[in-house]
Parts: sequence; structure tokens; C-alpha cells
Amino acid sequence: MDTFDYVIVGAGSAASVLANRLTAAGVSVCVLEAGPVDRNPFIHLPAGFVKTLFNPSITWQFETEPTEWTAGRRIPTTQGRTLGGSGSVNGMVFVRGQAADFDGWAERGNRGWGYLDVLPYFRSLERRVGAADERYRGRDGELPVTDLPWHHPLCEAFIDGAASVGFRRNEDYNAASADGVGYYQRVIDRERRVNAARAFLYPVMKHANLSVRTDAQANAIVFDGHRASGVRYSQGGAPAEVGARREVIVCGGAINSPKLLQLSGIGPAALLQQHGIGVRSDLAGVGENLGDHYSPRIVVRAKNTTTINSMVTGHRLLREGAKWLLRRPSVLGLSAAIVYAFGKSDPRLPAPDSTVIFTPASYRAGKLGSLDTFPGMTCGAWQMRPHSTGHVRIRSTRPAEAPLIQPNYLADERDRQVLIAAIRIARSILATPSMAAYYECEELPGAKVRSDAELLDFARHYGSSCYHLAGTCRMGPASDPTAVVDDQLRVRGVEGLRVADASIMPAVTSGNTYAPSLMIGAKAADLVLGRAALPPAALGAAAGGAGRDAATANAALAAA
Repeated sequence: MDTFDYVIVGAGSAASVLANRLTAAGVSVCVLEAGPVDRNPFIHLPAGFVKTLFNPSITWQFETEPTEWTAGRRIPTTQGRTLGGSGSVNGMVFVRGQAADFDGWAERGNRGWGYLDVLPYFRSLERRVGAADERYRGRDGELPVTDLPWHHPLCEAFIDGAASVGFRRNEDYNAASADGVGYYQRVIDRERRVNAARAFLYPVMKHANLSVRTDAQANAIVFDGHRASGVRYSQGGAPAEVGARREVIVCGGAINSPKLLQLSGIGPAALLQQHGIGVRSDLAGVGENLGDHYSPRIVVRAKNTTTINSMVTGHRLLREGAKWLLRRPSVLGLSAAIVYAFGKSDPRLPAPDSTVIFTPASYRAGKLGSLDTFPGMTCGAWQMRPHSTGHVRIRSTRPAEAPLIQPNYLADERDRQVLIAAIRIARSILATPSMAAYYECEELPGAKVRSDAELLDFARHYGSSCYHLAGTCRMGPASDPTAVVDDQLRVRGVEGLRVADASIMPAVTSGNTYAPSLMIGAKAADLVLGRAALPPAALGAAAGGAGRDAATANAALAAA
């Protein structure tokens, strides 16, 4: 059996950063990835996400359990299964989240995770291309974060329309303040996707102290007494095992991380005993607290313009393909969402709580994968901080079997009210004079759908996951009986085992989870190596209200 200092389960966003940092520190690392190498050409073609999301060879084709609030439907919750993980198949937009997200984590008792604490890690990861306030943005990191070089009159009209109904134009939502309207930033460089594997894993892949094993499905964590000592896995149908001298670090994501812990005897005792699994650590929170963003999408038939729907057919597609090959701005080099509008469902709120996204393209029945035959545009809406949470639970002891996934979308009345408000905000922007020249009619849900009850019914029947799954191995203090890991990311009740991915989030961030997952990987490296954390950012309350003084916040938490 091969033995390394550290074994990392998964090669996704957080894992790629973690492997990079650990390898650079000189320790030996083995990375186990269930999927293949990221050679599929559609991974690196930004527009190829419509292909990769439905490809089971590089994704986990997970689905949720049905509920009344999803009209009895099972909702796809696809996750990446290749080097780079979900960052190889996602929409490529880069959203850190709001300062209040991370201050909320710290206020729950997680020292060192407030906004001013994590901001230096965000800065360390990115190579911001374009104008930026360098108090907030990084220039020297491995991951290029770029602005959109491709503009469309519909996008400009939408931004003008949002400004006319009260949204401020915000050139950088990843800096002092998130609220406003503008173009999404993305992890696309010269028209190619830059996933976490390309940015962080490949630069250290040939180091002698790193072994990356693909098509290696982790089956269980191995223990020596109470200490994690390795991982059993399958590769090419053959069983194998790898040892960890220091630690095993689980980075499987919000579905696979709790699943692996449960299969290894860590989780709710009743669930484990139901499947005949010996209880190693009775942790009630493993698999609970599942959060995600749920979004219905308005589809509008456009006029007096050409939309992406027709720009990827016939000779136009050949022209766009030629531009993409020459690394010139092309529709094939676009992220999934183009324009954002972060706003408030209630003007009295201190910070945005709803997201509206816009793109000059539309999919049949409001779904990804197949573009409409008419010129169309899509406007999605979702609540940033859902109160509804669910769970992930194993169905059997078979590692290959998908677990039961239940996010409980819209179960909380507050979520329903904010979502209705967000849909109305989206409609108000689409109805502005700026959009009038391009707006022909609303195809979905249609002009006759007006009341709150009708809008909610539309959301029930047409809403989908934003693929922002988080929270199932929640971080929290010892006083929290449902916390799975502490603020050092150590799994409670055992030794030598940590979790470092979106599953440790106490609550899902207010935006896409890709950027904060990278941050978690970077911070985890310092925790694992016992290094001092990066010094907290010295912004103070005067810098746009973004974050509090970290030392003061942490002292208050320690006293509590």
C-alpha cells in the first residue's frame, strides 16, 4: 500500500487549491478523483457547458427527491466528476459573495472566517484582469478573473432598464459592495475556460511529491483506532488502498463528502445502524443543512435584434467558431450568465437578498440544453440566502449508489415570498422603456400569470437548481451539536480527518459557490500545515461597510 503524508479525496475546486499549496510546502500528497482527466474538449469551450452538464462520463447525474414545492418533479443537481470538479462544468461566473455572508459564519462561532479574515485568501488566488480596487482584488494569483469583452444591445438595454428602476451601476460586485447591476466577471481567459485543475493542479502535477489518481472512486475512509489512516478506493474495477501518515482530507462536495463520511461510520447513528454500518462517530449533522439556490426563469421573445439562439446555427456558428479559435470575442466564449442585478426584495433591507440574471438567449421550456428556435432572452431570479434546508443520506452501503438528496426547495414561507418579489423585480426591468424596442412578448410564464399564487405555481413547475449545493458538513463550535467540523475543519469525534469544500459552509453564500470553494481550499492549506493565517484585511468599517474589524470580532467570539 502506498502511503503519503496527506490523502485528498476529490480533485475539484477546493481540492485543486489545497493540493497546490500542500505540494508547494514539500509534503507528499495523493489526490483521488472518481472521474477522468479533464480532456473532454467541451470542458474548455465555455459554451460547451450545455454539453458537459448532461455527460455522465464527467458528471454525477444527481437528482433531488420530489416535493409539493417542485410540483412533484425531481430536479437535476449535476456535479462535476473530473479534474477540476464542478468548476469544469459550471457557468464560469466568479462571485465571492457578500461580506455579510462570511461575517455571519464568524458570528456563529467560527473564528477566523469573517470577511476580513477570508478576504486575503480571495486576493491570493486571483489574477484580476482589468480595473480593480486592489484593497479587495488580487493581481498575482493563479486564477485569471476577467471582464466580458463581448457586448450585446440586449444586455446594454437590460442594464439601462435596471438603472432606471433604481439599481446602481456597479463595476465590481466583488469589491466594496455587491448591490447593483452590471456584467458578471468570469474565469475565462482568451476565450477558454480556466478550471481549478488548470490553474492550480496542473502547475504542480509533475512534482515528485504529488500523485493524482483518476477514475479512483473512494469507497471508505480507513481508521487505525480513532485516527483516519487512509482511504479504500476502486480503480478500473479493482480494489485499492492508500495510506495517510498525517491526515485524510475529504473534498468531495456537498453531496459526496457527507456520503463518504456516512459510509465510513460517521453520521447520524440511526441512519448508519439502519444500513448495518458500525458507528464510529455519532454526528447528527452529517448530511443535514443542505442548502441551494432555486431559480425559475422568465423567457421573452425578442424582436429587432439577433440573439444567441440564431448565432449558433448554420454559417453563423462557423463564423463564431472561427473567432473562438482565433481567441477573439465569440458567443462560444461566453459564460452561462451575462448580466447580474443584485437587489432587495424589501428596500428596508441592509443588503441585497435577491439575484436577477440575464442572458440574450433562451432554452426550450426554460431549460438548459436546447435553444429556442425564435429569438429569445432569459431572465432568472432567485433568493440569495434561502431559509429552506434539506439533507443528503445514503440509500445503501454500495459506494456507487447515489444518495438520497432533498434540498426542500421553497419549504420555508420566507423563501417563497422573496422569490416572488425577485420575479417581479425581473419583470419590472424587462418592462422598462429601455427594453421596449426589443421586447415582443413573454413566452414563459406568460402575461396572464400575474398573482402571487400564479407566480409561485410557475416557480413550482419550472424552477431548477442553481447547482450551488452547500452546508452538509457544517462548520460550527463545540456548543453546536449539529456541527460536523470545527473552525479548523477537523471532523468531530475522530482524529486525522478534515473536510474542505462547500459542504463546510454554515450557510450557502449569497452568490455562486465556486469562488468561496476556492477560498476554502486556500485557507484549509494553512490550517492543515499549522501555518499562521494570512493577516486579516485592514479595511475597517469605513471601506464600504464591507466587514468588521476581524480582531474585535474574534475577541468577542472568544469571550462568548
